[in-house]
Amino acid sequence: MAPRGVHEYHLEEMAEKAGFVGLGVMGHAMAGNLARKFSVCGFDVDARRFDGLAGVERAGSLGELARRSSVVCLSLPDAGIVEQVTLGEDGLARSLAPGSLVIDLSTSMPAVSRRIAARMSEKGIQFADAPVSGGEAGAKTAGLAIMVGAEPQVFERCKPILSAMGKTVVRVGGPGAGNVAKLVNNMIVASTFAVIAEGFALAGRNDVDAQLLYDAIREGWAGSKVLDTSVPAMIKRDYTPGGTINMMEKDLGYARQLATEGHVPIPMTAAAHEVFVAGQAAGKGASAQPAIIELWRERGGPA
Repeated sequence: MAPRGVHEYHLEEMAEKAGFVGLGVMGHAMAGNLARKFSVCGFDVDARRFDGLAGVERAGSLGELARRSSVVCLSLPDAGIVEQVTLGEDGLARSLAPGSLVIDLSTSMPAVSRRIAARMSEKGIQFADAPVSGGEAGAKTAGLAIMVGAEPQVFERCKPILSAMGKTVVRVGGPGAGNVAKLVNNMIVASTFAVIAEGFALAGRNDVDAQLLYDAIREGWAGSKVLDTSVPAMIKRDYTPGGTINMMEKDLGYARQLATEGHVPIPMTAAAHEVFVAGQAAGKGASAQPAIIELWRERGGPA
């Protein structure tokens, strides 16, 4: 009988050693939760991001992390960085052993995920795109929703890792499908942020108190997690990120690019995208998404 590859062993036969690349707001919390169930080493270009991160050993380079890990999770800012970290000159593909697994938790372009999956497969390395939704709060409580694009057998291997960081883990298709799902998620979320901002601005201009309006509509069909996040932030003018206007604008740009490639009209998303571009132009890119209401407030009258 031919010997089995590493990827054919069950978790009870081989304890996974996890690596985690990218320890920003989301990655810091996710790596901490992962370290409660697995041995984890981490890498980030900013050593300060290891502060307060219990249970995660520091790797000195991507190569060292790859050599120490059977599974590597990524939480990175954009598709270009994901591709560089995985396939670049000094990327993970150079140092990971055959049978290793890479799980990309970033929001990326589906085409990039498919390209990475194909290149990794040539080296005997498994790949899953598994973007997350739930923000900083979900990352801290391991309550994230995780949308997974992977082959079925790869997904089965991913589940114990992802379940350490998320509450809902669903395979939505093959490589790239996770990021399709995440872009659709953010199309809905961003459009909701935008209409909440303009709606509450309209109410303010007509002397309707924001808190009273929220109390009146929150249990009706307008109620949502986005509403529950937006209104307290808008009332207090506290736009401390979690997610940012910059991040949402990037994701909406990816959605529009994907739609253009497939000749699918997405006019509501295009309008929401322009609102977030306006937020960037107004210098609010590093603020949390509800800060877009200030676009109306700064143009006269209460909101």
